[in-house]
Amino acid sequence: MVRIKDVAKAAGVAPSTVSLVLNKKGYVSVATRKKVEAAMAELNYIPSEVARNLSLSRTNTIGVVMPSAAHPFFGEVIEALEAALYEQHYKMVLCCTHDNGETERNFVDMLKRRTMDGIIMGAHSLDVSLYDNIKQPIVAFDRFINNDIPIIHCDHEYGGRLAAEAFLQHKCHHLVEIIGHHAVKSPANAYHRVCAELLQAHGIKVDTIERPWNEVSYQSFLTVANRLFTVYPDVDAILGSDLSVSACLQVAKSKGLRAPQDIRMVAYDGTLVTQMGLEPITAIRQPVRDLAKLAVQKVIERIEGKEIDGPWMIKPQLLRGTTC
Repeated sequence: MVRIKDVAKAAGVAPSTVSLVLNKKGYVSVATRKKVEAAMAELNYIPSEVARNLSLSRTNTIGVVMPSAAHPFFGEVIEALEAALYEQHYKMVLCCTHDNGETERNFVDMLKRRTMDGIIMGAHSLDVSLYDNIKQPIVAFDRFINNDIPIIHCDHEYGGRLAAEAFLQHKCHHLVEIIGHHAVKSPANAYHRVCAELLQAHGIKVDTIERPWNEVSYQSFLTVANRLFTVYPDVDAILGSDLSVSACLQVAKSKGLRAPQDIRMVAYDGTLVTQMGLEPITAIRQPVRDLAKLAVQKVIERIEGKEIDGPWMIKPQLLRGTTC
């Protein structure tokens, strides 16, 4: 195996000079740099990334904590984060917390041991106390963790207004919102609140039905959809996540209800799930790629020791479908 000493000997320089070239630190003349680079090419020298990272006190690795990679929205977020990290020459290590609460604790321990440079946290954990008093860089993705951890999220209040405006264009009488588990503290709760307030101000009845915590199987979405139509048989408008509304559309059709003639539906997230069926679903689209780039930018700024505050928000947009 070719070592730095071999490159130094071939280039006629000291090993420390080769290190300066590799780490792009300190002054090295153009002529010397070219000699070192020529020697590396001739010897087919591949730098040890582990050794280089140790010298820089960096791993060039960011941890990403999400509930599930199988869920369409979080899968899209994970993919966008990985692409944004790659653009900044970072690698991603993924932790999916679904069905295994211990994985997140182990992941945070890795950060404390400095086996990664920072964490982007977007899981739906009920106990976030393990993030208390951590000095290493953490940025929250659509989660309230604590006052010391800055947060990036969609402008959900604006999203709630977009949804309300879509419903108010039609004569709806009873909206049912499918909400997440009440114990999960997320800015996303705002879109439900704002939409409900605006519709109630126009005399429209609003009810809610709560999803179970951290359950992402499609069967669970169908179960909630069936319960919704049983508890609220007069419903004529539904707002919920992409999978919630997709399941409701399926159940509605089994009951002989047509969208938008008999019932109007707006999905929130706007992943491909809403656009790929035989009936495109009207949706509020979260700007996932922009949010991912912003999260990566902010966690790297924290790694570099810059002071950042947050929160940072990006507006969603309405995707027109045939369900509202």
